[in-house]
Amino acid sequence: MHELGVVFAMIDTLEDVAAENGLTSISRVTLDMGEVSGVIPDYLLDCWKWASDKHDLLRGAELAIETVPAVTICNACGKTYPTVEYGRTCPYCGSGETVLQQGNEFQIRDVTAC
Repeated sequence: MHELGVVFAMIDTLEDVAAENGLTSISRVTLDMGEVSGVIPDYLLDCWKWASDKHDLLRGAELAIETVPAVTICNACGKTYPTVEYGRTCPYCGSGETVLQQGNEFQIRDVTAC
């Protein structure tokens, strides 16, 4: 379960943000997480609840996850399509010359202080 390591890295980042901005308590963290980021939301939330309660800065803080849909663009025909549904093969022209355009993100979007 790499989600716990991801949460620890998030906490390190949040501690840095809090120090830079003079925050003593965070009540909510909003995370943009791509549909194909490789992180399982339920596991991440469980790890967040466990780890955040061990830090005064984050005790009781809510983690809100906003899912970014995975979209792939075809280099052959230029069309975009939903990655999860069709994979790497373009449903319009059948080409495998495709590139993930979005959906692999994993970033903190917003921090709400108490």
